[in-house]
Amino acid sequence: MSTINQSGWRPTTPEAGENSTATFTGNRALMLEEPLIFEIGSADTTGVDFGEVPAATSRLGGLERGKAIGLPGLSEPETVRHYTRLSRQNYAIDLGLFPLGSCTMKHNPRLNERMARLPGFADVHPLQPVDTVQGALEVIDQLAHWLITLTGMPAVAMSPKAGAHGELCGVLAIRAALEAKGEGQRKILLVPISAHGTNPASAAFAGFSVEDIPATEDGRVDLEALKARLGPDIAGVMITNPNTCGLFERDMKAISDAVHAAGGYVYCDGANFNAIVGRVRPGDLGVDAMHINLHKTFSTPHGGGGPGSGPVVLSEALAPYAPLPFVEKTADGFHLVDEETAGEHHAGSFGRMTAFQGQMGMFTRALTYILSHGADGLRQVAEDSVLNANYILRSMEDVLDAPFAKSGPCMHEAIFSDAGLPEGFSTIDIAKGLIDEGYHPMTMYFPLVVHGAMLVEPTETESKAALDQFIGAFRSVAARAKNGDPAIKTAPHFAPRRRLDETLAARKPVLTWKEPAVAEAAE
Repeated sequence: MSTINQSGWRPTTPEAGENSTATFTGNRALMLEEPLIFEIGSADTTGVDFGEVPAATSRLGGLERGKAIGLPGLSEPETVRHYTRLSRQNYAIDLGLFPLGSCTMKHNPRLNERMARLPGFADVHPLQPVDTVQGALEVIDQLAHWLITLTGMPAVAMSPKAGAHGELCGVLAIRAALEAKGEGQRKILLVPISAHGTNPASAAFAGFSVEDIPATEDGRVDLEALKARLGPDIAGVMITNPNTCGLFERDMKAISDAVHAAGGYVYCDGANFNAIVGRVRPGDLGVDAMHINLHKTFSTPHGGGGPGSGPVVLSEALAPYAPLPFVEKTADGFHLVDEETAGEHHAGSFGRMTAFQGQMGMFTRALTYILSHGADGLRQVAEDSVLNANYILRSMEDVLDAPFAKSGPCMHEAIFSDAGLPEGFSTIDIAKGLIDEGYHPMTMYFPLVVHGAMLVEPTETESKAALDQFIGAFRSVAARAKNGDPAIKTAPHFAPRRRLDETLAARKPVLTWKEPAVAEAAE
């Protein structure tokens, strides 16, 4: 039995027949029960004393608020404690292995953070005169150089601010190139079902129609099906390599050759570049455009919508259509080339994608990561990410279905399915069981080509000891599910909140807080 008292927390005095380990506060040692901020504070009070507000004429033109905003007032200690307690309920890479597949949640070296916080980079403003930001422009120029070197491509657009933004950049460059050749009738982009989910959305946003290309039984693009669909209406293909099944597309060069022969272009989603960086140059595979998630491959912090950065490397065929602005090095320093100064040498640009050059903090971190690792270190990034994923794949394939395990090694992520689980048990039960083990769940139900998919990406930054602990927990939960343990169906048991009705939460989310009726509070 639990009610809200005037202090805001819910005392949970155990009653007869209840769990005798329940506590009065609802806390479990340092796992603190934290109510909503509206339940703690009151809109009638504040933690700060204000004097009388003098009368003033409004300058809001009738747009001023008509009633109280209703935010609760808290003292400073109450506010700090509230948000600190909430932060303890977050899972982060600094707490443990983060197995999200496709997301590449790996450790961010603190050296990167220190460099990004240097005053000359942290305090730079996009409207400063160019001669006062020469160091920042040189960082962008150096990073561009190394991205070109690592990919074997002749040009790079640095301004896209995320992966999907980079996808859009590449697709817009393809559209501009086709229009320049008088081939605007090519309106269809082919997207394999093993590609990242944002690829079709980016193509549609740019005005293209999308057609799927099926996968073979081993999880790769069906080359013959792709060749059969090529024709005068095809603008190109958007392919993810390594793909979302964690597999390298072995026919990549053949795909590129076929698309080019048919007059189209090849866009490669480079979100999984960390699996091949230093080992494979996409330019050698016939790629015309590829975005690179700096926040994944080159280890800059991301999550919760940002900050990200998605530079796009371009082939000779697409380089003339790259977006503005870009950095140019001349005898008297670095300059930003934009609409006003582009001139004849960049007249084909499709325009701007963002107001300024890009994410300066991400550029600084990524360049630091590249320079501190060196060529041998970046190769090891790819090798270790693949090694760790295969270690998990082979350690789990006897307890969970691994649909592509027989087709050879995976790349940077391992995929499992819910096939073989007893009736009534599914992927979500294993995911919830992992929460009780102290882990954020793996990516669930993606990619769609695998029923009940569980996509695990350990990244290269995890030690064998960390992997062994995760594998032990993963095996334990999977074995309990296969044995029909009913406790798995109600997991998590030890999290601040128990299992939610996620379907109801998605369809009927409660987005505003309403003060409960007095009668309810009195019960």
